[in-house]
Amino acid sequence: MAKQKKFYVIWLGHVPGVYADWATAKQQVDGYKGAKYKSFPERKQAEAAYAKGFQHYLDQAVVANAGSATKPRSSSGSPRRSNAPSTPTILSRSISVDAACSGNPGAMEYQGVTTAGQKQLFHRAFKLGTNNIGEFLALVHAFAFLKSQGMEDLPIYSDSQIAIGWVKKGKCKTTLARSPKTEELYTYIDRAEEWLKNNRITNPVYKWNTEAWGEIPADFGRK
Repeated sequence: MAKQKKFYVIWLGHVPGVYADWATAKQQVDGYKGAKYKSFPERKQAEAAYAKGFQHYLDQAVVANAGSATKPRSSSGSPRRSNAPSTPTILSRSISVDAACSGNPGAMEYQGVTTAGQKQLFHRAFKLGTNNIGEFLALVHAFAFLKSQGMEDLPIYSDSQIAIGWVKKGKCKTTLARSPKTEELYTYIDRAEEWLKNNRITNPVYKWNTEAWGEIPADFGRK
């Protein structure tokens, strides 16, 4: 018998509990404002986390992250800085972005939503792309969208350090080849890089703390 890879704890949702498959667990959080959930590799861990409650799990995660944050090291032993900081708690007045890819490369889409309420603000889909490209384009789209709305101070959450790093460099560092199949995608990449070149980023970008908070609100649910 194949080993179950993940178990899902729903602390706050339509029907809280521990679930053995994402499809069922997803039904408990879809449309539920402020849902709290997290996946675990073993049932024992999931049941313990559920029994102790979300606040206990959050407190433990914050302590663990605080301890590791004071001692980040590279393979050479020297301090290493991350591309983006996180926040102690979720900033409800913010937006979140994420991407999903069916295969990598494969059919790709990205979206931006309000962190509180998960209202979709924008969405794009492409026949061929990668998850990292989607995360990068989602961030740049978020900057441009918020600038057009006069909200250039609103925080943005992303769960991709790679995409955050690419944005800081102003370059999509993908290895996906440019071809007739990816020409439409590359048109968007070119526009995104040009936007970064010609615009000053003022929106703070934060790394979504998946370990403590569960999946980012913009997640597509493909687990």
